[in-house]
Amino acid sequence: MFQKKGERPNDVKTIRDSLLRFIKEQLQKLEGGEGSNIKALQVFLSPSEEEKHLYDAALYLEEENRFKNEEVQKIADDYAIDLPKDWAMEIEFVETPPAEAIKAPDINAALFIQTRKHSLHKTSTAYIKIISGEAEKDSYRIESADGRFNLGREKQVQAEGGFFRTNHIAFPSSSKNEHNKFISRQHAHIEYNNETGCFVLFADEGGIPPRNKVKVLTKGEEMPVKLLSTKVGHSLEEGDQVMLGESAVVEFTYNDI
Repeated sequence: MFQKKGERPNDVKTIRDSLLRFIKEQLQKLEGGEGSNIKALQVFLSPSEEEKHLYDAALYLEEENRFKNEEVQKIADDYAIDLPKDWAMEIEFVETPPAEAIKAPDINAALFIQTRKHSLHKTSTAYIKIISGEAEKDSYRIESADGRFNLGREKQVQAEGGFFRTNHIAFPSSSKNEHNKFISRQHAHIEYNNETGCFVLFADEGGIPPRNKVKVLTKGEEMPVKLLSTKVGHSLEEGDQVMLGESAVVEFTYNDI
C-alpha cells in the first residue's frame, strides 16, 4: 500500500526509511567540510504511546549504536560527508522537540546537528528535597537557566576575599536541628551542564577534606561517591541522595514534589 501525502508512517521500515531520508537531506546541506565540525546528531522522537514501540524498533534502540553505525554512517560515507571519528548520536523521546531542532515533514521526529560552533541550549527542571537537616524550605525547584545554585549554612555569608555569597539552599545556624552543625558556609553548589544535559554537583572549599564532606549515594549502589576536589563535579541522577557534612541529607529528583 502506498503512503498518502500527509499520512504518517505506521510501520517500522517506513519510519526508518523516512528518518534516514530526512537525515540525509539535512547532512547534504553541509558545505565546505562542515561535516568534520559535527560533534553529535541529536534525534528527538515524539510519537504517541501507541507508536513508541515502532520507533524503538525502527532505530534499533535495544542495540546500542546500530542505527548510528550501520545506517547513518553509511549515508555519510555514500555522500562523502566527512564526519569526524568521534561523532556521536543521541536519541531521546520527548513530548516537544527543542525549538532549534528541525522537524521531519512526515514522521514524529526532529533533528539537531550539534557542531563545534553551534550547541543546542537544553533546558531542564529538577527539585531538591530536604531529607534530614533544617533548611529555610522543605523543597526547592532548580532550573537549568538559574546558573550556579549554592548550598550552605546561612543565607548570605562573607567568603574569602571579602565578597558575599548567597546560599540558595540555606541551613540556618539558629536551627536546633543537630544535622545543621557540620554544614559549611560554602559547602557545595549545583550547575547545569548544557553539553551533557544534566545537573552537576560540585563541592566548594568548605565541603572537601580536611573540612566538611560531600557524599553522593545513587540508587542501587552500596557505596557513596565522595567529592574530594572543587574542580571535579558529580553528575546527578534521579533519586541521588547528597550528604552535606556528617548527616544532613538532600535528595535530587526530576519529579515535582
